[in-house]
Amino acid sequence: MDSPASNAASITPSNTDDLPHVPRALYALGEGNVRVTMRGGGDPVVLPILVGVPLPVRVSRVWASGTTATGLVGIW
Repeated sequence: MDSPASNAASITPSNTDDLPHVPRALYALGEGNVRVTMRGGGDPVVLPILVGVPLPVRVSRVWASGTTATGLVGIW
């Protein structure tokens, strides 16, 4: 992860579907919380996310329940 991201996509939180790509980071257009499952597995965690500040996490799922942030974008 020492080079700039080359792709980005909007993320629609889902309680049933994993993301099609594991992002390097998440961005939000509206701040709040994101409930995520980390790429390495384990129980979901809730993390705060601020507008325009990248959240450098590798996640396999962004959950609809527990996510209050809006306009989520993943970069990879």
